[in-house]
Parts: sequence; structure tokens; C-alpha cells
Amino acid sequence: MRYELTPDLLTGNGLIDSEHRELFARINKLLDACSVGQGRTEAAPALNFLLDYVNTHFQHEEDLQRRGNYPGLAAHRMFHTGYVQKLRALAADIPASGATISDLSQLNTHIGVLITHIKVEDKKLGAFLRSAGR
Repeated sequence: MRYELTPDLLTGNGLIDSEHRELFARINKLLDACSVGQGRTEAAPALNFLLDYVNTHFQHEEDLQRRGNYPGLAAHRMFHTGYVQKLRALAADIPASGATISDLSQLNTHIGVLITHIKVEDKKLGAFLRSAGR
């Protein structure tokens, strides 16, 4: 299964959508590696990217929310904080010898949580920013 930024995931905000596009491209790179038996070696670089990505991307979203006086900022920030903590814990649990099938499964589940967040919460944010003319 490949991830695509389908219309139901677009927020309408150029910055957010372009960052989501990059996220999906990187996830698909990991999935491609898994399909040819290279998932274990690609998991660490993928996790490093995700850790950098979430720090940068979540900061961008929160900056947009602050500037736009978004009423859901506190809840959105709470999700972001919890997500980063779980991602760091997942990354710390992967052995130096490479990710196991279980590790890759947990990572895929974690990515699914982020996609659900995009589909629900980021879409709300995008609609709010559009209605506020931002």
C-alpha cells in the first residue's frame, strides 16, 4: 500500500500540504525498501526523517494556529507532543542491528495515526485558516 495525498487529505494550505506530500514520499520510500527486503536497513533513516519532520512540521502548524488565533491550538499541540514522544520511544526501541518486522509494523501503525490526524484535525485547521483568509 502506498500513501497518497488524496483530496480527502488536502488542507488547502500550501505549506501544510507540501509538507504532507514530502512525508508521504518518504514513507513510500520506506515501503518500497520493505517490498524488496531492505526495510530493516531503511527503518532508521526513515525514523530519523520522521523525527526531524514532525519537529519542523508541527512547529509550522502551531505557528499558523497561533497567528490565526485557532481555537483548537491547545488540543492540536497536545496531540503533537504525545505523537513525538511515542515516535521517539519507537525509535529508541529499534536495535542497532536493524528494525524487526514488529518494529516496522509499529512504525506503520504510528504513521496511520498521523494520517488520521491529517484527515481530521489538519483538515479542520485548513478550513479554519481558509475561512479566516489566511
